[in-house]
Amino acid sequence: MTDVRTAPPPAPADPAPTGRLRAPVPRRVRAPRWLDLRLVLGVLLVLGSVLAGARVVGAADATVPVWVASGDLAAGTVLSAGDLVAVDVRLDDAADRYLATSTRPEGRTLARAVRDGELLPRSVLEDVPDLVQLALPVQAGYVPPGLGRGQVVDVYAVADPAAGATGRADGAVDLVVGAAPVQALSGRTDGVLSSASTTVQVVVSVAAGSAPDVLAAIGGRPLVVVVHGSVDAPAPSAGSVPPAPSSAVPVPSAPPAPAESAPSTGAEGPPS
Repeated sequence: MTDVRTAPPPAPADPAPTGRLRAPVPRRVRAPRWLDLRLVLGVLLVLGSVLAGARVVGAADATVPVWVASGDLAAGTVLSAGDLVAVDVRLDDAADRYLATSTRPEGRTLARAVRDGELLPRSVLEDVPDLVQLALPVQAGYVPPGLGRGQVVDVYAVADPAAGATGRADGAVDLVVGAAPVQALSGRTDGVLSSASTTVQVVVSVAAGSAPDVLAAIGGRPLVVVVHGSVDAPAPSAGSVPPAPSSAVPVPSAPPAPAESAPSTGAEGPPS
């Protein structure tokens, strides 16, 4: 027999020498610092945005509280607390022209008419002629419904046939107060006890020097109040005097009744 010997496998060849490979060195992560430039820039950007937004919102809401008329008020009206309402409005550079709520205008007199909802300007409280308040007794039947404070009225004295020697009964109508602002109204009732003969006290403003002339022109006669359709009437002047009685406007009289035929005396002959 022939022995068969198997040669051992050749050993692997050594790779060509390429140098020794180095393992990667791990990098150490540093903890964030408070003084990091990126963090500081981010905080500054956020603060700048907040401040800019607050400024824009503040500029859009730059309102001031001022007084507004709560109704139509004629020139010469003495202001009271109920005539004004406080509102917040944006006026920008015009804020100094109007009356802020820090000023209390009660007791001041309007130099011109003010409409409902109108801002109260400072110029409307300028000095006006000396006025006095005159209380006039008027029967409720001669006071227009809805008459209120701040309206402009004319007051007429009318004939009173029952006045006798104390008044004029010639049918004349005299204007005793013209274009006067109503300051107050009292005595009117709307209940079941009210009647046309109930006396209503109408307080109006007249020039200080004309009050005696107004009372003399009335002469104890009944009064009739006529309301103007607008409050745009000038304030009563210091020299205003009511018209003299000679300018009276006669009241239209009723047509005379037809005359009755005279009774027959029998002197005429019998009819044919």
